[in-house]
Amino acid sequence: MLAETICSAVSAAGLGIAALTAYRKRFLAAARITAYALVPIGLVLTGVVEWVSGMVFKPSVWAGFGLLALAWLLLAATRAVERRRLGASGEPAKKKAKGSRAPEAVAPTASAPSLGAAGAGAQREPAPHRKPAAAAPADDFSDIEAILKKHGI
Repeated sequence: MLAETICSAVSAAGLGIAALTAYRKRFLAAARITAYALVPIGLVLTGVVEWVSGMVFKPSVWAGFGLLALAWLLLAATRAVERRRLGASGEPAKKKAKGSRAPEAVAPTASAPSLGAAGAGAQREPAPHRKPAAAAPADDFSDIEAILKKHGI
């Protein structure tokens, strides 16, 4: 009941402001203010305000929101734990012996291109239009090293 009264008062105030704006011959702005002023009373007449106020002030509704949040947290936590347990192949990791150490981290390397069934053992010569591959990985970072030295890093 209080929400409906407040919405009616807001609409009345908005319509008053719209009338003053129209009196100043600013009809476009007055039409826009009238449109905004009619929204609260329209929500009251359609029953939306009563539905929202009934939902907000019921403890059972908030308990339902709490249970939904708890369910979401449980799902997110179980997915995170499941992803941590999966190995690189997508299968569950096997348990390790008590005395064994975890393997040390290794930097990833670029994979070699697939040669197909025909070229598994034979080496191919580069095509005339292709550039030869870099000789060593150190050559790939020479331009980066030059930039770093230029900036004193």
